[in-house]
Amino acid sequence: MFESALVNLYTSDIEAGIRFYRDLLGFVETFRTPTEGVPEHVEFRLGGFTLGLGTVEAARRAHGVAAEPGRPAMALVVWTHDVDEAFARLAAAGVPTVQDPHDSGNGNRNALLRDPDGNLVEIVSKVG
Repeated sequence: MFESALVNLYTSDIEAGIRFYRDLLGFVETFRTPTEGVPEHVEFRLGGFTLGLGTVEAARRAHGVAAEPGRPAMALVVWTHDVDEAFARLAAAGVPTVQDPHDSGNGNRNALLRDPDGNLVEIVSKVG
């Protein structure tokens, strides 16, 4: 019945979102509309995961949705080989930090940051 899925985040500044997910986290852009000018929707892949970014304006116009980016109802989890190195690189790039790298007690090392709209992004690696 269903074929595939993606998580779509609504954004107040799609260009900042593109820079964050593509340039800082390494997602690969796979789709955008419109193709000319500032896009209203962009999709990215990282491994087997698809992430969409849609503008607040497009959500209102196309779906009648009053999107409110940055509510901490979810966190996008991104795995890395070295949380400490990734955290330091992202913080140096000006990404807002929420929680410094720490061992979570289940064999993982985690840190929390925020994307340009305030959505939580959790970076994780295995300890050792």
